[in-house]
Amino acid sequence: MAGEVELRALRKHFGEAIAVDGIDATIIAGEFFSLLGPSGCGKTTTLRMIGGFERPTSGEILLDGVDVAQTPPHKRNVHTVFQSYALFPHLSVTDNVGFGLRRRRTPKPEIKRLVKEALELVELGGYGERRPSQLSGGQQQRVALARALVLRPALLLLDEPLGALDAKIRRQLRIELKALQEEVGITFVFVTHDQEEALSMSDRVAVMSEGRIEQIGTPAEVYEDPATVFVADFLGVSNLMEAEAERVDGGCRVTVGDFPLRAGCGDLEASGPVKVVARPERIELVAAESCAEHGNCLPGMVERTVYLGTSLQVMVRLATGAQLQVSITNTGDTGGFGQGTPVGVHIPVDALRVLADRRPGPEEEDVAEAATAA
Repeated sequence: MAGEVELRALRKHFGEAIAVDGIDATIIAGEFFSLLGPSGCGKTTTLRMIGGFERPTSGEILLDGVDVAQTPPHKRNVHTVFQSYALFPHLSVTDNVGFGLRRRRTPKPEIKRLVKEALELVELGGYGERRPSQLSGGQQQRVALARALVLRPALLLLDEPLGALDAKIRRQLRIELKALQEEVGITFVFVTHDQEEALSMSDRVAVMSEGRIEQIGTPAEVYEDPATVFVADFLGVSNLMEAEAERVDGGCRVTVGDFPLRAGCGDLEASGPVKVVARPERIELVAAESCAEHGNCLPGMVERTVYLGTSLQVMVRLATGAQLQVSITNTGDTGGFGQGTPVGVHIPVDALRVLADRRPGPEEEDVAEAATAA
């Protein structure tokens, strides 16, 4: 299957600024791959280099084994869908979708057939004669998708294509976009800063920060098993706490403030200052007087409870001074966690993860670069 992408030591500098700092990644043909990260992390620049809109400062971009790093965009079998849609307002939906085919001098009967198939694929079969101004934002996005898909690229790049839509339409199109990708079998590379989008649609996610890839994995892997403090903090509510770690028989003991806890996952070989993380949905609130009975429990006090419909978000101030957020499924009984209520925060051993920040410091990077140059 065509559409495999390999990025090797890819870098992009804009003067003194480093936008992409030597990333390596392999995107498997036919997968939905997302580049996820905050603004300025290098994800869009990476996408633009894959598409040919930016030339890399160094490194390779292999598309099905061929380095296209210096190949202009129109000579790559790659197409891009932008957030702005970029539809021609004076053309009908049919003419917008068929624009690329006409430039390829595809025979008219073939254009008609392919455009009809593409519009049906995005569920716009009866909209061919309308103008973009007569469509909703979600429908315009589907036209932009059809225009790209009708050319059957090996690779489709999507630069925050849902960002301009309201929340309800975004949720609907997330489901449709993933189903569409599975149906056509084309490799999708999707750029977003929205973690919910990335986690709900992707086969794999690359979490980026400061021009680097922090972690690549399935949505479950990057959420449940974050490799770095940044990934843990960026994805969801992380409940990060400062701790001191000590290696003991059978696992790792961490001390949060004056309270010893057992951690069952993460960097269990770590010792000294670390950070520990527990997701809100894995934490249990218990009566304050039963905290000692449960073990792995920290005393605290409820500061605030937020009602979210399907769940309650309870903010707890620990005796250590740190604040944790606990997610409780709404069972109809919202009482018991009023402001000022003393509680115990029970963190199961297998829910407490140790994170030792292993990113090299400036001195280590200098040594590594000198060794590479040598």
